[in-house]
Amino acid sequence: MSQRGNGDNRGMERTPVLDIRTYRIAPGKREEFDRLFREHSLRLLERQGIRVVAAGPSLVDEDGYTLVRSFDSLEQRSEQLESFYGSAEWLENYDEPVTAMIEAYQVVVVPAPRRGT
Repeated sequence: MSQRGNGDNRGMERTPVLDIRTYRIAPGKREEFDRLFREHSLRLLERQGIRVVAAGPSLVDEDGYTLVRSFDSLEQRSEQLESFYGSAEWLENYDEPVTAMIEAYQVVVVPAPRRGT
């Protein structure tokens, strides 16, 4: 999964960010996708030090799923995601089955809201 950005990120190097991913899961596969996420991917994310803010099936789209992760900076996001998606555990056990269930996905990275605002 490419982590390329197209925007002007000057001044964002030290700004906390949210990585928001929305997925369209293949019909009939969302329950299995959620099970794999909760039983395996979530633990792997946590072991990599990646903070999951929210995740789960959409409440209004039977094939939708969302994952929201928090990072201290764009640089940390890049490093941690590279480590996660490049790990032997992910590649050997989850990359192929998880990717096969995803029909499409979108990624949005935004500055994290400041606490108290």
